[in-house]
Amino acid sequence: MTNNQLPKLRAVDARPIVHGGRPSILLRDPLQLAAGSVVIPQQLAPVLMLCDGTRDVGGLCAAFAVRFGLRVGPGILEQLLATFDEAFLLDNERFTQARESARAEYRQAPFRPPNLAGKSYPAETDALRRLLQGYLDQVEDGHPDLNGGRGLVSPHIDYARGGLVYASVWKRAAETVKAAELVVLLGTDHFGGDGSLTLTRQHYATPFGVLPTEQEIVDALAQAMGPEAAFADELHHRSEHSIELAAGWLHHIREGQPCELLPILCGSFGHFLRGEEALEDDPVIAALIETLRQTMAERRTLVVAAGDLSHVGPAFGGQPLDWAGRARLQTADEELIERMCAGDGQGFYAALKRDGDRRNVCGLPPIYLALRLLDPVEGKLISYEHCPADEKGTSLVSICGAVFK
Repeated sequence: MTNNQLPKLRAVDARPIVHGGRPSILLRDPLQLAAGSVVIPQQLAPVLMLCDGTRDVGGLCAAFAVRFGLRVGPGILEQLLATFDEAFLLDNERFTQARESARAEYRQAPFRPPNLAGKSYPAETDALRRLLQGYLDQVEDGHPDLNGGRGLVSPHIDYARGGLVYASVWKRAAETVKAAELVVLLGTDHFGGDGSLTLTRQHYATPFGVLPTEQEIVDALAQAMGPEAAFADELHHRSEHSIELAAGWLHHIREGQPCELLPILCGSFGHFLRGEEALEDDPVIAALIETLRQTMAERRTLVVAAGDLSHVGPAFGGQPLDWAGRARLQTADEELIERMCAGDGQGFYAALKRDGDRRNVCGLPPIYLALRLLDPVEGKLISYEHCPADEKGTSLVSICGAVFK
């Protein structure tokens, strides 16, 4: 325990599950530094809050007793912390070394491989082509392609739940997608820090081939934003799914023909929503928008915001959703979509800030940034859907597709 005298848990993905018939907590590392995940009994869940770098094992035992009325022996906690350490879940020297090794390996690779291929969608080219084309074939024809489009909003939920919404928006924008010389792909970074905008020089591979990242623009952006901030969370690109799932549709609609890509992961706007800082005064966002708008004026650019809308219900820490709750959700989403299609980025953001983003709209950062980049712009809603997020149907994710001209 030499590195863990005052153990501090990293930011990890913690989800309630039933394991072996017992309520448990599943812990997953967003950086995927170790294979697999860690499961702990629900009664030990307080350790996730107490491991903040201020207590040793004795202090943890005392905190369990005083704050939660639980008697937990030091042996159990030491074993638990050793498990956390083995999985690189503690913020210590061992984790730092593993992260730097993984980042070096990521940067030295010829491209970023598709992380979800063979897991969430087929890894084999023909099988994926058949899957995506199958969704496209279910979308009604007779709607004119929106030629002259400059941007679109695409979901980033899995294809199994969002396939028809993906197909609807990418089909309507097909000619615009094929004509693009550069695609700025803004994706939600689900584990990104407040206000983080994360670049990478790595190319993005799909089962259809490799989409080359436009490295000169990446370097210009990094210079404007500050290299340390621009690449601090670069390893998030390795496992984050938001850009990857949109890139698969981009490559398919282009019939396997590559185009230059600018992948940007967009972290949380939580500190803006809480009023700790003013969104309109953020220097990193301002530098990114100014630099990108100059680039967009020089070549045919398509801006894609890969973001879902609301996440509500027990799966996301809320109350079960009934029919009335679904109706209220749709009404709230309609206000967001109205502001989005009006090209009103500030109004889109203000609508969420007004209620503290209690519906967990993870697409806020990429959609807001897309609207700022495209301003002035108007959009057209193509498709909207509620997707189930638990087995009982009491949790939902809402998604939409829109095209901007």
